Amino acid sequence: MRGMTVRRAYCFLSQRLFLVVFLIPQQGNAHPQCLDYKPPFQPPEPLLFCKEYAKFGCCDLDRDTQISQRFYQIMDYFDHTGFMACGKYIRSILCQECSPYAAHLYDAEDANTPMRELPGLCGNYCEDFWLHCRYTLSLLINNNDTYGIEEDRSKFCKYLELKDPEYCYPNVLSNDDLNANLGDVKADTQGCIQLCLEEVANGLRNPVAMVHANDGTHRFFVAEQLGYVWTYLPNGSRIDRPFLNLTKAVLTSPWAGDERGFLCIVLHPRFTMVKKAYIYYSVSVKKQEKIRISEFLVSDSDMNMLDHSSERTLLEVDEPASNHNGGQLLFGLDGYLYIFIGDGGKAGDPFGKFGNSQNKSTLLGKVLRIDVDNNDYGAPYSIPSDNPFVGESDARPEIYAYGVRNMWRCSIDRGDSVSGQGRGRMFCGDVGQNKYEEVDLIEKGGNYGWRAKEGFSCYDRKLCTNSSLNDILPIFAYPHKIGKSVTGGYIYRGCQMPNLNGLYVFGDFMSGRLMSLKENPETGKWSYKEICMGTDKTCSFPKLINSYYKYIISFGEDEAGELYFLATGAASATVRAGVVYKIVDPSRRAPPGKCNFKPTPVNIKGKLIHFSPKEEYVINKKPSTTPIPKPKPTKPSTTVRQRVPQTTTRRVPSATTIRPRPLYTTLRPRPPSLTTSRPVYWTTAPKTTAKTQTIRPGKRGRGKPRRKGERRGRLRAGTVRLVSADGQKDRGRVEIFVRGEWGTVCDDMFNIQAAAVVCRQMGFSVVVRVAKRAELGAGDIGVRIMLDDVECEGTERTLLHCKHAKLGKNNCSHDEDVGVICGHYEHPVE
Repeated sequence: MRGMTVRRAYCFLSQRLFLVVFLIPQQGNAHPQCLDYKPPFQPPEPLLFCKEYAKFGCCDLDRDTQISQRFYQIMDYFDHTGFMACGKYIRSILCQECSPYAAHLYDAEDANTPMRELPGLCGNYCEDFWLHCRYTLSLLINNNDTYGIEEDRSKFCKYLELKDPEYCYPNVLSNDDLNANLGDVKADTQGCIQLCLEEVANGLRNPVAMVHANDGTHRFFVAEQLGYVWTYLPNGSRIDRPFLNLTKAVLTSPWAGDERGFLCIVLHPRFTMVKKAYIYYSVSVKKQEKIRISEFLVSDSDMNMLDHSSERTLLEVDEPASNHNGGQLLFGLDGYLYIFIGDGGKAGDPFGKFGNSQNKSTLLGKVLRIDVDNNDYGAPYSIPSDNPFVGESDARPEIYAYGVRNMWRCSIDRGDSVSGQGRGRMFCGDVGQNKYEEVDLIEKGGNYGWRAKEGFSCYDRKLCTNSSLNDILPIFAYPHKIGKSVTGGYIYRGCQMPNLNGLYVFGDFMSGRLMSLKENPETGKWSYKEICMGTDKTCSFPKLINSYYKYIISFGEDEAGELYFLATGAASATVRAGVVYKIVDPSRRAPPGKCNFKPTPVNIKGKLIHFSPKEEYVINKKPSTTPIPKPKPTKPSTTVRQRVPQTTTRRVPSATTIRPRPLYTTLRPRPPSLTTSRPVYWTTAPKTTAKTQTIRPGKRGRGKPRRKGERRGRLRAGTVRLVSADGQKDRGRVEIFVRGEWGTVCDDMFNIQAAAVVCRQMGFSVVVRVAKRAELGAGDIGVRIMLDDVECEGTERTLLHCKHAKLGKNNCSHDEDVGVICGHYEHPVE
């Protein structure tokens, strides 16, 4: 599987410093994040309320609408003067949920600590907010404790202020360092791209391959070097019975670094119709080591298992040594099966005059292409007529390309989702000998130079001098001071991480480096950037981690095109130290809903094993690729915030959950320290009447139960009651509590659905009748008309959540006051 042993790896690493670059954590290096613990995005539709985040942020149009509704619900407490004075503060504070730095503003990076109720404010802004609109605090949050701090400026700003001057609002908007490349993939000062990981599977024994069925189920299959293949469902659970068990046939050993074993699996590209799988593994036949390529059929009784009795050998190749076994199978876009075989092992391809790789009469050191369709009868495969060496004497017709050493992990580019650019290209990592590792693009009939060349340099100088100038050169090669065993990867073409589109991600088995290449479409040249794990708060979010096991064995992609890699902490086929990681870009994601899919149901026979991640976010870990990471607990944030019960999903209260406090009905004493008097638009006093004086909010007779919706000393906006002249509790004129006073409702557009909202609030199950035109009593001149043109769907929480004319606007009089008769069951009206 590799050209090196683990012992050599340890010696190499013991003599050198780890090469993965990490910066000392700095606050400015943190990535933008949202309150759902995911990266921000570009809204698919422009925002109408929080317009400053219409190009990039954490809200889509639906969330923007909800914030707008909440804003206007709060603004219903104010007259025009109050609206002008405080509206700008309340709007700006509410809209910080849409900021691309919302997680920092709400101190939400650590899911194990409580989230702030409101975004963190800068000191000067907080003082201005307190000076002009301090009594709006209890309207913004659901916390009774705020009454005690509204009068005290120091307590008020201690509660709201975020001590970090870079991330507090509004400084975060003007910080050029944070906003210059907002939403772009971040890199440290050494150019190392900072990404994060999500653990997908663990407890595997040298996971060598990951493939998907491309059948709509979005399940994927992970193969172990020992000979097991396991089925994983989209929710992360694993089926307890293996998809395939070849452990009795596979030749491998527990020796660390043994390259023999089960090396690859690929499913037929039309798997929904042609239910076949193709396997590449090491086998011993009469003490002769061989490579075997086999075909299996899916079981007729279980879609998640191959029929073990259906194995059909397509091809066997003798292996002169135990290493350089190759180990890749791929179906190209042409429908043909590509097989990548190593040069036979040992060092320097010493077989024959020019080596196996340059000898077209042997299959070793080659890329093969065969046709496995229509092979149910007769030969197990046929030769495509356009294979480049068909008809050439002494050349095997299966050969598609030659001159390769030990290609380990190849992939097909899906192509750009819009333009299709790059579609069908075949990328391979070819493990080097003494100096260089390389990445190649496979071309029909191409000679990749081994053993004459290694990377861009000469290996066998005599052969190199006489080699063809038409040899295919790598698109990239790197020296052994960076890594000693390349693991080929994939061009990212998924949906969830738009910044990574077109990036070729690969790694190195020995050094544990993750690397990337980016093509310049004008020149065709590829530029290199290393990938390192995000430091500081970059990956400190639920499910994300910033460390991985060192030995990068393989890469894979799921049915949706998202990118994964497989690694282990102990390179032995019998040690359960293997993990599958999903690569995550913390700087930007696709808009919510864009990448959703509904998997086709999978019929399960057997049991499901629930997935439990073992890795943790490791802060300031050096380096990210130690053999077996030892997670450390994250440090709790020291930012001052309101403590609430611990939760990982707490969000700022939405428009459907807020409970704003009503305005005081009497002035509270103003402390001497206040520099400004309370504006009149916060102190609207109720205009009482003889009727309302007997049933004032907050006043109950001794021993009488509290009315539904009433609270000790204050009421919620939207609370309703039925006022009846004869004292009947199930009927009467509808009155509603808004802006600190009770008022009536007019009958324009008021229907049975609106009455249902009233009855439900009062604790009744049904509406018996809607009584209009003041049939059940009219309010006198001292009772204001609060609502008009009320139109409900019947599911709203209060009448204030229904469509209605703006508060204070009406075109009716008290002879149109609405009345309602409620009941617990429908009955004739007497």
